[in-house]
Amino acid sequence: CRRCAIVARARKESVSLADSAVAPPCVSVVVVNYNAGDLLTDCVRSSLLQVSEVIVVDNASVDGSVVRCEEAFAGTPALRVVRNTCNLGFAAACNIGYREAGCEFVFFLNPDCRIEPGSVAGLLATLQADPRVGMVGGLLLNADGTEQGGARRAIPTPWRSFVRAFGLSRFAQRWPKLFFDFHLHKQPLPDCAIEVEAISGACMLVRRDAVAEVGLWDEHYFLHCEDLDWCMRFRRSDWKIMFVPMARVQHALGACSRTRPLFVEWHKHCGMMRFYRKFFRHQYPGFLMWLVALGVWFRFGAMVICHVSRGVGRLFGIGGRGV
Repeated sequence: CRRCAIVARARKESVSLADSAVAPPCVSVVVVNYNAGDLLTDCVRSSLLQVSEVIVVDNASVDGSVVRCEEAFAGTPALRVVRNTCNLGFAAACNIGYREAGCEFVFFLNPDCRIEPGSVAGLLATLQADPRVGMVGGLLLNADGTEQGGARRAIPTPWRSFVRAFGLSRFAQRWPKLFFDFHLHKQPLPDCAIEVEAISGACMLVRRDAVAEVGLWDEHYFLHCEDLDWCMRFRRSDWKIMFVPMARVQHALGACSRTRPLFVEWHKHCGMMRFYRKFFRHQYPGFLMWLVALGVWFRFGAMVICHVSRGVGRLFGIGGRGV
């Protein structure tokens, strides 16, 4: 690709690929940023050592995160920043970054992620091992080193969502196919790459051949569920999706959404409804779809009440560590 020869150099962070004996693989990283703070700089630092270029697409952040990142890596040609004048949403920003990327392989990475050394190489090796693998993702880790949910998962069909919402997954041991839990991180971690139905958009490496066939991210999603949508479309086009447990990524889950929790939850639940209507409304009976919709909005209402209650509690000094 046209930027494979780019070597990353960062004056203030002392990041230098010129000292590396092996050139980084031809991978473009796309990071969609919205008020990620100093996590953005950490994300870019961990990426520059392992890829050809990093493209930060900023959705009109106001916390100075992009400015600090640019200062940290001033003079680094492998880092480019695209500034949007307003918050276009995650999917739209991903598409902007994809069009800007110059490599054959594009790695979508959340700004609250840090890639451990060798992880990109592991992801790329799995992607290149089989020409029908179109998408791969790594192992997302919490701060305590435990596996995070979402990096390997099954598609949350309306029935699976119904099972989870009403606590029916407790019958999975007796009837595993009927009451299957789509949260695969509760299962033992595999010792090699495995095929899965879906991975997380927080850490997603794709090949251009697959995207050319499947299409770009669906920009009708503003935030959340757009990754599930893409996974569904990849699989429907017969592209494999792989989970690579050896590719480890530290993920500060929710760090970018804490300042606007209700805004995030609203769009998350809107995304759920779009996902279900788009892929399942003709496959499931109307009463089940109605129950799923009821469950989605009941969940949102419960979260609003919980958030408001906490706010009132803080206002009047109720709650805290003591009893």
